[in-house]
Amino acid sequence: MSDGPFVPYLVSWNLTRRCNLRCAHCYIDASQAMPDELETDRALAVVAEIAALNPETILILTGGEPLCRPDLDQIVEAASGAGMTVVLGTNGTLLAPARATELARRGLSAVGISLDSLDRGRHDAFRGLAGAWDAARRGLDAARHAGLEVQIQVTLTRQNRSELSNFVQFAELAGARVLTVFFLVCTGRGQDLVDLSPEEYEDALTGLIGLGAGGVMVRPRCAPTFRRILSQRAPDSILLATDAGKCLAGRHYLRIAPDGDVTPCPYIPLSAGSLRDSPLADIWNDAPLFRSLRHGKLAGRCGECEFRYECGGCRARALALSGDPLGEDPWCAHRPDPTLRRPDPAPGAVVEWSDEAAERLARVPFFVRSVVKKVVEAHARREGIERVTAALMQEARRSLRKA
Repeated sequence: MSDGPFVPYLVSWNLTRRCNLRCAHCYIDASQAMPDELETDRALAVVAEIAALNPETILILTGGEPLCRPDLDQIVEAASGAGMTVVLGTNGTLLAPARATELARRGLSAVGISLDSLDRGRHDAFRGLAGAWDAARRGLDAARHAGLEVQIQVTLTRQNRSELSNFVQFAELAGARVLTVFFLVCTGRGQDLVDLSPEEYEDALTGLIGLGAGGVMVRPRCAPTFRRILSQRAPDSILLATDAGKCLAGRHYLRIAPDGDVTPCPYIPLSAGSLRDSPLADIWNDAPLFRSLRHGKLAGRCGECEFRYECGGCRARALALSGDPLGEDPWCAHRPDPTLRRPDPAPGAVVEWSDEAAERLARVPFFVRSVVKKVVEAHARREGIERVTAALMQEARRSLRKA
């Protein structure tokens, strides 16, 4: 499972377990604050440790409800000042206009707001609070008017599957740039929910191909099987030249729990170490759990699959349903054909970026920046070019439009 240097470029930090809602699918069973949540000084030190590993990290501050954390402004400002792109993952109900404006001033880049149905009653029941839908909608407007990029996040269930196309239209009208579709991993309170069957899972992912409207990007999460389906149905898709949709747990992604425990992702409740005991760099580089996810051999159908590089399966779902994070993804309906098995590609050569090209890349919205970077570098390698220029970026863009 090797794909080059293992640098974390996505960090999800559950700042607190405190929450004003009681969502049916919550993976950390949020309600009240944990007694040993990281205090402000320690949290700011953690920000510095993340920046030392990778100052270009996308840092997702979530909860519980992160707006319940009194020192949120300080954490946002410190992370932004260290060069990170800071995103708030919130239920949106507490995001008043003045609060959104202040967070934007402190350096917040974007807000991801969760909506689980376009039916107010269904959303409110799922979130455990009457009026949650209207409050989230007001939070969405507040974020947009504060100049923040807005993403809408929906957890897909049997109850809201039929709403997906309407969600795309809603996202466009609401001014959102991204619609993120989360595929439920049954952990926390969500472990008692009925997940989609493997067949429904396959149908839903197939339906996402080409689904979009205007400037809205539709992205599946916790569903690397999407890449296998994309490889089968749209093998020339630019997304396959990137890590988009892959399970990055422990390889380019980590999660920090409210008490400082570090796990490979929010849905893998296995601790790789505690930030109260060890520096983040030591945990990231040396923890046996992370090393296993990077270099271990996948078991079952995932280990035999001809799409194991393009996909690789969901490690959290494998753990939840088999007890082995390297086990097969039981929610994948594909049956491998060993005769078509392909070797993992060798890591690509390092490609340098000119100052002008790097400045152009920095102006690309953060949620597609990594995709653009990977696509341009793949184009450069195909052409035998070692340095990306602004002209090459334009050339890669024209080439991709013809694909």
